[in-house]
Amino acid sequence: MDFDLSEEHKLLQSSLRDFVEKEVRPLAVEIDEKHHIPDDLVSKMCEMGLLGSYLPEAYGGAGLDILSYTIVVEEISKACASSGILISAHTSLACDPILQFGSEAQKQSYLPSLACGQKVGCFLLTEPEAGSDVAGLVTGYKKDGDDFVINGNKIFVTNGGYQGTGIIFASMDRSLKHKGISAFIVDLQSEGAEVLRHETKLGIRGSFTTTFALNNLRVPAENLLSSEGQGFKIAMETLNGGRIGVAAQALGIAEGAFERALAYSKERKQFGRPISDQQTIQFKLADMFTRIETSKLLTYRAAWLKGNGRPYAVESALAKLHASETATYVTKEAIQIHGGYGFITEYEVERMYRDAKITEIYEGTSEIQRLIISRALLQ
Repeated sequence: MDFDLSEEHKLLQSSLRDFVEKEVRPLAVEIDEKHHIPDDLVSKMCEMGLLGSYLPEAYGGAGLDILSYTIVVEEISKACASSGILISAHTSLACDPILQFGSEAQKQSYLPSLACGQKVGCFLLTEPEAGSDVAGLVTGYKKDGDDFVINGNKIFVTNGGYQGTGIIFASMDRSLKHKGISAFIVDLQSEGAEVLRHETKLGIRGSFTTTFALNNLRVPAENLLSSEGQGFKIAMETLNGGRIGVAAQALGIAEGAFERALAYSKERKQFGRPISDQQTIQFKLADMFTRIETSKLLTYRAAWLKGNGRPYAVESALAKLHASETATYVTKEAIQIHGGYGFITEYEVERMYRDAKITEIYEGTSEIQRLIISRALLQ
């Protein structure tokens, strides 16, 4: 077993760290306060190839592997979790299902514009009455000539505000439950796709979280992903991969908070000595670092498995569960190490604390991850 990153991965990591320090970290506070990622920063991330990292070069992507994509999300999220999830949701939830389940014509039509960031992708699955219970979704569709017509509502759509390319899930017949669900590739600037609102949130405030009303949204038949009735399978497989992205985001948040707490502990003096001399602080740092390193191993392993065509559903659940709970733990302890200063926006860790919580919720709550893991153990 080789735990070393390849030279290519190290070079990617180094270039990302330079990019983050120059372009991302200086804007992180502004992004949080203004609830918006500057278009110029999105453009620069596109120029770096970060929105098409593991898409094949034939479709305009950078042709990297899944581990490279994981490192991208991790490094960006160390400074700005909103920017990290923009990349993650775009890549894992919009590009990946087209890459994995789309026809060649669909790949040629949609992936190049997604890879270069001309379109920002999103995933329209969750509804007011259907979250963890995907089979309970209410949004329906019917065939009308050469089109499908979709009606319903979608909530919590990450990247929805860009109104780019969306993967929409709808049911042909609710009585069929999961067997009645199909998936469609949709241009969200189409008539019938109405933005109702962008949510104001506790954390990841720079990331769009959008509610859509779908009113007689017409989708050409050629935009059906795979075939009718395959939507549930597509959603579950997509979420398996998406959990690697969220794990990487959570890992990055935890690492960013840890780096700041470690540095602060060496600078801050109490009773005439740096607080890092106190065993209580040393033990906090040791526990934080241990959880981070464990999360990294789980996350990188899941990425390696997916990239090598191996089963990875349980491993991605393990990574997402551990990394997300590590992020909330580490950011909380980082605030504690900072004391009163940790409660002040200038010191960043309070923002990271707010950003961390969502990683335990979206793309499958911690409870759902435990369900996936326990079912695998008991089968």
